[in-house]
Amino acid sequence: MEHVIALDVGGTGMKAALVGADGTLLHRDRRATARGPKAAVAGILDFAADLRAHGAEHLGEPASAAGLAVPGIVDETRGVAVYSANLGWRDLPLRALLAQRLGGIPVALGHDVRTGGLAEGRIGAGRGADRFLFVPLGTGIAGAIGIDGRVEAGAHGFAGEIGHIVVRPGGVPCPCGQRGCLERYASAAAVGDAWAAACGNPDADAAHCAGAVESGDVRARKVWQEAVDALADGLVTALTLLDPRTLIIGGGLAQAGETLFTPLREAVRRRVTFQKLPSLVPAALGDTAGCLGAGLLARNLLTAAPSADSSTAPSADSSPYPSEVTT
Repeated sequence: MEHVIALDVGGTGMKAALVGADGTLLHRDRRATARGPKAAVAGILDFAADLRAHGAEHLGEPASAAGLAVPGIVDETRGVAVYSANLGWRDLPLRALLAQRLGGIPVALGHDVRTGGLAEGRIGAGRGADRFLFVPLGTGIAGAIGIDGRVEAGAHGFAGEIGHIVVRPGGVPCPCGQRGCLERYASAAAVGDAWAAACGNPDADAAHCAGAVESGDVRARKVWQEAVDALADGLVTALTLLDPRTLIIGGGLAQAGETLFTPLREAVRRRVTFQKLPSLVPAALGDTAGCLGAGLLARNLLTAAPSADSSTAPSADSSPYPSEVTT
């Protein structure tokens, strides 16, 4: 049975699937992401090799292509994982390494949020929308700009970094070097930190805050509203620039459902003037979006014209870990 490997790598865990030609998930698996760049890369390659072996044994043939989604800065054209603060790598030729490990099959490398956005746009909450913006609210905040069935990477691979729109000038310092970035106020991590400080419980997180909001806790409502207001400020800036037809909100914070979406829709509505309000909807694919998107990237390789460098492996004497990789 013809199929592809889909692999979504996160800072703490990896999600994978073997996906059939019709999009059917034929096999799914998860593993922890190893700590340290060399261990993380070895774990990715081993996982992919095991998936290939599973396909050969149980589906009658090995995978025809593979798609890999990773966090950080990604040069999708060259197949290079440029930088990841959480995983510790720099300028890693990950596409070539994976192609080499998988016997030279075509491999696509994508940015995790853009890859998730591709899946939401094609088969999820943005299906049928010619222009959409996908914004997952997790440890940080990023975005995927969908245009006519594809996701825009930008001239340098940085498109969609909505989390670093400054919404509170002079505010909380951000690791990016600015102050007052959106993700310092409206990410799940930021809400969790703010609620932990407000309630005095260092173990409290965003889900606890949402529960307290639903039970009527005044302190929780204040924390929540401040996050919603910051998020609305960032989203209105984005929709002013991009004019999306559909605005898709995902990630951990979106699991609060209407506790988030009802005040967020109202906050966005209050802020628009001449802009057209997009449909503001929850993501449909949950934490499977990145994996499903990786499968779509792999399928694209089989339907597009062959690329000379889509499966180029490094030479035998080249190091798979460039000197810039930090440990």
